[in-house]
Amino acid sequence: MGYTSLDLTVKFLKRITADTGRVRAIGTVVSRGRRTALAEARLLDAEERLLAHATSSCMLFPV
Repeated sequence: MGYTSLDLTVKFLKRITADTGRVRAIGTVVSRGRRTALAEARLLDAEERLLAHATSSCMLFPV
């Protein structure tokens, strides 16, 4: 299955510098249909504080 982005929204909540330390990205598929899917991503610091949040709608197609 292939995909292409229909839209992408990113919210940066805290700045990330070398002093931020290790960060963790978590991506999940929120909803998947036959032709479209909705995905979400979160970026967290070592104390589990939310640094950034993103959502994307994707169009799905057979390869």
